[in-house]
Amino acid sequence: MSDEVRVDDVVRLRKPHPCGSTDWVVVRIGADIGLRCLGCGRRVLIPRPTFRKRLKAVVGRPASSAAHALSRDASAD
Repeated sequence: MSDEVRVDDVVRLRKPHPCGSTDWVVVRIGADIGLRCLGCGRRVLIPRPTFRKRLKAVVGRPASSAAHALSRDASAD
């Protein structure tokens, strides 16, 4: 996974959840990745290696984290 996933990112997994949704919001990062289904709201914990295998794409990032990253990069100069 070339792009690190962060909290509040929307990710798409390869297999759909039983509710039919494939999109999830990352709610926790650690040894396990915490996800909340965008279809039904169910929360699950997936071990990091399993998450990396199931990850298909990072669908979106919240605007606040992008602005935060830009301000952090500007302050480093």
